Amino acid sequence: MKTATNIYIFNLALADALATSTLPFQSAKYLMNTWPFGEFLCKVILAIDYYNMFTSIFTLTMMSVDRYIAVCHPVRALDFRTPAKAKMINVCIWILSSAFGVPIMVMAVTKATDKGNTGCMLQFPQPDWYWDAVTKICVFIFAFVVPVLVITICYGLMILRLKSVRLLSGSKEKDRNMRRITRMVLVVVAAFIICWTPIHIFIILRTMVQIDSMNPYVIASWHLCIALGYMNSSLNPLLYAFLDENFKRCFRDFCLPFRSNMDQSSFSRARNSTREPTTVCAPRELVRKPV
Repeated sequence: MKTATNIYIFNLALADALATSTLPFQSAKYLMNTWPFGEFLCKVILAIDYYNMFTSIFTLTMMSVDRYIAVCHPVRALDFRTPAKAKMINVCIWILSSAFGVPIMVMAVTKATDKGNTGCMLQFPQPDWYWDAVTKICVFIFAFVVPVLVITICYGLMILRLKSVRLLSGSKEKDRNMRRITRMVLVVVAAFIICWTPIHIFIILRTMVQIDSMNPYVIASWHLCIALGYMNSSLNPLLYAFLDENFKRCFRDFCLPFRSNMDQSSFSRARNSTREPTTVCAPRELVRKPV
């Protein structure tokens, strides 16, 4: 399981786990129409949201680049697609995401609203309308437009390569695995884009155009966009379970370790039995000597 692709998947799963850990707090906020958890948790929850957004899309972008190199440049892939380099890239992804996550944590505050409730929000420097717009535009460009453009180019080149060449590695089995992994990464990327496109479009429209935020249809659309973004974090494990045979096997071994050990021992016994001679030798005293 220690391959470059699986290391990227682990990084994506870590970001998803952090995002889903905030769901109880987010649900309580919307149900109670207030933020009852204090300013520290406000900073942590908002920072996790932005970390999840950036680490997820950056990881998916690197997975697409990784698949592009594996399919289109198999010789170069031997040096680039190593577990050590994948781990270094994951660390760089988290450091790069901190360029947005840390400022969000600093600016997150709790404030009393006009209705007497407590809100968890971002307090931008003055003029706040300017920095609010700059932040949203930067998030739209660097967390959506640029990564989706890179992913689209990588998969466009991969599709052309896969259509033009029957055998990429000279082995049908290796090619089958390569195409299967490429298909899995494509589905995960497509699910991310489908789930996150509405909220990015909604935020950029609210930044550029005056929208009645009290309109019930606008409120319902906003909650739907947020739900889609969080649903992506819960959807990824299901996609791995259906599309990745290695993930299925390891997850089954993790959940049913006793059954896994029994299957392994029975397999070992069966393999040892096949190694034994098929003929049974009689004892020496019963062997008839030649006349």
